[in-house]
Amino acid sequence: MKKLFSLALALSLGAALFAQEKKDVTLNIVPLPQHVQIKNGSFNINGNTKIVFDSDEDKKVAALFQDFLKSNYNLNLSLVKSVGKNSIYFSSKNANPSNKEAYELNIASDQITVKGKEAGLFYGMQSLIQLLPVDKKASIEIQQASIQDEPRFAYRGLHLDVGRHFFPVAFVKKYIDILASYKLNTFHWHLTDDQGWRIEIKSHPKLTQIGGYRNQTLSGNYKTDGDYDNTPYGGFYTQDQIKEVVAYAKSKYVTVIPEIEMPGHALAALSAYPELGCGDKPGPYTAAQTWGVFDDVFCAGKEETFKLLEDVIDEVIPLFPSEYIHIGGDECPKTRWKTCPYCQKRIKDNNLKDEHELQSYFIQRMEKYINSKGKRIIGWDEILEGGLAPNATVMSWRGDQGAIDAANQGHDVIITANSYGLYFDHKQGADQNREPLSIGGLSTLRKVYTADPMPTKISENNKKHVLGVQANIWTEYIGSSNKVEFTILPRVLALSEIAWTKPEKKDWKNFSEQRAARQLAKIDQTSTFYRVPEVYGIVDTTVYASEYTIRDLKPSVEGAKIYYTLDNYDPSELDLEYTGPVKVSVPNSKERVFKAVVVTASGKRSNYIRVNIINTKK
Repeated sequence: MKKLFSLALALSLGAALFAQEKKDVTLNIVPLPQHVQIKNGSFNINGNTKIVFDSDEDKKVAALFQDFLKSNYNLNLSLVKSVGKNSIYFSSKNANPSNKEAYELNIASDQITVKGKEAGLFYGMQSLIQLLPVDKKASIEIQQASIQDEPRFAYRGLHLDVGRHFFPVAFVKKYIDILASYKLNTFHWHLTDDQGWRIEIKSHPKLTQIGGYRNQTLSGNYKTDGDYDNTPYGGFYTQDQIKEVVAYAKSKYVTVIPEIEMPGHALAALSAYPELGCGDKPGPYTAAQTWGVFDDVFCAGKEETFKLLEDVIDEVIPLFPSEYIHIGGDECPKTRWKTCPYCQKRIKDNNLKDEHELQSYFIQRMEKYINSKGKRIIGWDEILEGGLAPNATVMSWRGDQGAIDAANQGHDVIITANSYGLYFDHKQGADQNREPLSIGGLSTLRKVYTADPMPTKISENNKKHVLGVQANIWTEYIGSSNKVEFTILPRVLALSEIAWTKPEKKDWKNFSEQRAARQLAKIDQTSTFYRVPEVYGIVDTTVYASEYTIRDLKPSVEGAKIYYTLDNYDPSELDLEYTGPVKVSVPNSKERVFKAVVVTASGKRSNYIRVNIINTKK
């Protein structure tokens, strides 16, 4: 456990002072704190420094910091309760009583004080870790400063779909570590879908025995003539493994919200219990082998459907102490319901207008059951169709209209729209030929960073219903843990800042070229995969000139190098290194192609940026 945690915290190492383009100076912390005051001098950590704590809860965080220094700086500092000089003091005394995620970090010449309650104290520790020096062999000097910080939004989430592809417990823990390192507090675990049922339900074992596996998987893009791999695929988490992950997340102040899809995305469940499909002789069904939306959904007219789902909820709730259970509700075609005698009878018996109101009936009935167990539901914005369940929270993914409608009706909402760049399975660069296979779309680091997850059309009085923001990782085309890491990093850095920092404090240039560049340099030292952003200072373009100078290029990862070519070949470290302005002369009626790439210390490369320089003179 300590190794996993140390790895994740190592992602966020860094220390630098910089002047923002605006007018203030701050520290190299991601996400950017709300209030920072820089002071003269530094605090030096040495072998005689003591780590001090007050309560047992404070000791947990202090011990994490102790372990981190030992693992990363070979410093084994004493953990004590007596406050004195040359100490790092973790305390919940007199901390912000109204916000358990707020913290204060005060660095003086003779003492560092980290103050906060529970998660706040933990987040203060994360900021302190980011102020440690990059060079682990150097003396540990930390800039004197005073920080008062708290999050903009209470809900700061990252989602992972394990239905399309399954990921082991060890990786799920690492995923949680990455969330916690950047002050995200919610892990949305998408556990069931058409392609696989991933959570053990002891009262209905066939859900995993049959529904947890599919016969084969599509290879390539489903929008073209894809082929299949002819290889059985599957897996699931036992309830003991679920408990292990939830407990691990709790130790990092991360809440785990499970998602059990209904009434759509149910093919894996129907493959196990086909009698829950529509009609008198439903099925047979198989767990989906490709992607998309399927007409076969849970029958809304059969009582057996609700009995099974209630049994599932009865086993899910004790595993997850979170306030919420996510019930999906998205992409539910009504095709089968329109011809199903059981569904049509349900519509008639309950005076429902149509199949959309039947979906509302389905969601509201399950909500009442979940409410009776002391939990609330979250659903994708389709749960608005036919009338919204009274106490439901809406996760708005199809743009922000769902969030606007729900919030203006007085319902809580979470922004997770792909139009905000929050679908991290979308490609990270515009040219598909330079990106790994993905479902499409475009979500660049800059698009995520410049998003403001507070829709302007929500009335001022109802903005309080916007609980926060979440990014989603759908795994149709993400079959390995390495590729998951590649999809979230570095975009998770931008997500953390739009979730935590007030929008008026954001600064793209400072974030990208300074703080994110430093974070990526530390990630580069670990075994974690990430996408190297393209070189800063130019973009893909065409220039008409006989002479053109390329200047002011910066690597996207601190300490990385830039290499370039002028012959239209893709550059590598075998080519010319960019060290200053490059003057390109182009003969009449000729063209030169400048390509530049970032190469990191570990050998990772960015995609190239291309500038076509054309001389039209004859």
